Formats: sequence, structure tokens, C-alpha cells
Amino acid sequence: MRLTLFAALAALTMCTGCEKKPTADTRAPDARPAEVKAEPKPADAPPVAEGDTLLLGEVGSLTGSEAAFGISTRNGIELALEEANASGGVKGKKLAVRVYDDQSKPEEAASATTRLITQDKVVAILGEVASSNSLAMAPKAQEAKIPMVSPSSTNPKVTEVGDYIFRVCFIDPFQGFVMAKYARETLKFKKVAILTDKKSAYSEGLTEVFNKKFVEMGGQIVGVVAYSKGDTDFRSQLTNVKKLKPEGVYVPGYYQDVALIAEQARELGLKVTLMGGDGWDSEKLFELGGQAVEGSYVSNHYSADDPSPRVQDFIKKYQAKYGNVPDSLAALGYDSARVVIDALKRATDSSGPALRDAIAATKDFPGVAGTITLDEKRNPVKPAVVLKVEGGKFKYVDTISP
Repeated sequence: MRLTLFAALAALTMCTGCEKKPTADTRAPDARPAEVKAEPKPADAPPVAEGDTLLLGEVGSLTGSEAAFGISTRNGIELALEEANASGGVKGKKLAVRVYDDQSKPEEAASATTRLITQDKVVAILGEVASSNSLAMAPKAQEAKIPMVSPSSTNPKVTEVGDYIFRVCFIDPFQGFVMAKYARETLKFKKVAILTDKKSAYSEGLTEVFNKKFVEMGGQIVGVVAYSKGDTDFRSQLTNVKKLKPEGVYVPGYYQDVALIAEQARELGLKVTLMGGDGWDSEKLFELGGQAVEGSYVSNHYSADDPSPRVQDFIKKYQAKYGNVPDSLAALGYDSARVVIDALKRATDSSGPALRDAIAATKDFPGVAGTITLDEKRNPVKPAVVLKVEGGKFKYVDTISP
């Protein structure tokens, strides 16, 4: 496993494999963390926190292709723990988090999870953002009976791994339905093409649902064209899409690929409306995509335009600490940590089974990305928002409920 140990974060927050940065990681691409040999101990019993600190674990993409997601999520989690500690912690104990950078790689996410369980003895794990990474982590958490809460992995298979796996975001069947409904009923599209990432569980899940729901609503999917995460030239795929003459193109990918796709689509004269999901949500989308992403629509978890005091108070505190408006990943990271903290307060003790039961009982929790009540499959029932890219930012246009 590769990791780098830095100084403890504020409010007893401990970070392994990352530096504290408010915006983006600037480490050179060829920089590699030092090799550390570990001798993990078997996780043959759920750990119970001792002393005056409750240690949580976090696995995130702090470098690599999804770094913007991981950094925003980490910031939200850090803010939640600082607030909890300032209010007295949990049952007289302070909260801390050990963070591992999985470099946006599923295999690294799995290794980090093993270390959190066997070496660090955490009481719960927060992460990951990308569904492929969470799917690599979940079996290890389930086997060890350590609760794992994903802030924003939307693929349904994540929580299907077992009863110790939770999430605070909506799932792909709902998100795919939201954009299919908006495309068909509001944008009035009859013919849509899909450009999907064949290497991403997230993208494949959204593709399947959007395809099915759009057709059920009377629309036509004129073609599904595949690309691979990390590609830099999408002109061949986009040329094929252009030949299909769609009114819109659904691109359920991540911001770094989407920005290039949008630019190359416009270069080829494909000027139809682009649509996507929460994987577009990053300031990097506007930096990389510029005018090419203007006029696009996405489904998302929350909007900074929400006037509710709960949301605006969160935005104010986040801006004061990090200097920018929080995206949905930050909001969901914040909510995921707060759900675990709330459960720790209600649990009979901090063992895995007791904490699992307390998390499962979460009901009407006031999250900033929507009120959270977990269903029997450990997924929240909550609405989604539709945002439009306008003037280099996401503008709220609609809310769609389950």
C-alpha cells in the first residue's frame, strides 16, 4: 500500500495520504507517496473505541482523476467533525478521522479499507465517492462488521453488499429517472443518444436506467456509444453520435471526461443539449469545459441556490473555512459524517453491531442535501434537483421527488 502521513488536521482530524488543501491537489503527476510496509492484524472482532477519542476512517480520491470529488468530500467531513468536537464531541469523547488517498483507484480503495479495519481499528468508515471504489471497499467492511457510509456512490449494488453498508445520497435508478423525466417532459426531447463510460459502474448504472425510463415515457434512444474513462480523444464516438441526429445527448460520466467530450462535440458541430448526472459537479467542469458546457442540464443532490437556513448556514461556514461555495460532494461528505456522529450518540456503544443498528434507525435527519430517512435497503428516500449550466455555474431549475 502507498501512503504518506502528514500532520494532524484541525480538531483532531488525522489525514494519511493527503495534504490539507481547500481547493485542488497540486502535487506533480509523477509524485509518488512513500512505500510503507504494514502487517495488518486479522479483523476477528469489531473494534471498540478506547480512551478519549473515537476514530473514524475515510477513503477518498485525493489525487488522480476524481481528486476534485475527494477533496470536496474530505472538506465536508472535516467541517462536520470540527463542529461536533466544538460542541463537546460524543459522550465525552472527541472525534478524529484517519484519511487514506486511494488515488482514484479501486484496488487502492480496497487496500486502504483493510488498513483502516486491521491496523487503525476505526469504528466506522466514510467513503467512497466513486461507485467502483465503494464496491471494492464494501465487502471488506461487511466482513469485518464495520459500518461503512458512502457519501455519494449512487450505484445500487453498493449497499446490496450487506447490512453494514449505507449511503446518504439517492441511487442511480432515481437519478436516471429524474433526467429522463426532465428530458422528455420539460425539454420535450423525442430522440436522445447516450455516451457512456464502459469502465464505470456509475456510468453503466445511469445508462441502463435512463435508457429504460426515457423509452417508457415515449422517447427513443437512437444509440448508445461507449468510451473509456481516461480517454482524451472522443471524436470517433462523437462522430457516430452526430450521425444519429439526436435532439440531446446523455453523458453520465465524470467532470474531467465530460469537459473534453463537450469541447470536442462543439468542434465537430454537434451542438445539441448535453445532459448528465452528479458526476459533473465540480468547479473543474467550468475551468476545463468553458463555453462548451453552457446550456447543459444535470441531476444533482443539492443546490447552493436553496434559500433554506439549513443550507445557507452550511454554505456560510464552508466558505469561511475553505474560501469557496461547497458543491454537492462537500454537502454529502458533511451529511455522511453527521449521520455517523448522530448514530454514535444514540448507539448503546461504539462496537460495529451497535453502531450499525443506530445508523439503520436514522429517520428524518436534517441533512443539508435533503432530509435523510434510511429505508430497509439502507438507502435514503429524498428528492433530486435539476441544475442548468449557465454563466459558468450551476443554476437551479427544478426539484423532482421520488
